[in-house]
Amino acid sequence: MDCYFHSNVPSVARCSDCRKPICATCHAGDGMCPSCRLAAKINAANTPREELRGGVPRQRKAAPVSVLEDSVESRALVALGYPLPPIAILALFDRKQSPYLRRQVYQSLAFSGGMALFGLVLSWMLAIPFLNISAMLILAVLFPVWLVGSVVYGIKTYNGDDVRIPIVTDWIEERLPA
Repeated sequence: MDCYFHSNVPSVARCSDCRKPICATCHAGDGMCPSCRLAAKINAANTPREELRGGVPRQRKAAPVSVLEDSVESRALVALGYPLPPIAILALFDRKQSPYLRRQVYQSLAFSGGMALFGLVLSWMLAIPFLNISAMLILAVLFPVWLVGSVVYGIKTYNGDDVRIPIVTDWIEERLPA
């Protein structure tokens, strides 16, 4: 009988796990075929390290519990606040809102305000003779970047994911500690 992994090579043993015929090249000291060894390595890599060492499991950072308790309407209102900033201002008046959603509202307002401020600075740079061409190119790309970013961040917020905008999130967390 031929090896399962190498055609025209005679088998010398069977895999101890899946019982496939394997040749001398595929046979290891443990008696497992290459695919079973790979599956064992993948399973070992996927198990948490605490279980392997027998230690106390660490707390994993998950989505805030209050995200699950928030109503769909509140999450939708906050998610629409990313592409439509006036809706984010309306979302600030929701009294039933969790701290997670309130942080997302402030984050959406800071994101939109920061992009608007950046656009304003670029439009002022259009008056400077040598900087106007580069400012015009960046200004042309700014609106599509804001639109795509706000839609992506809005969808993530609606799904309950933790949205982290590179500069804005750090700025918000410094001013609004949890």
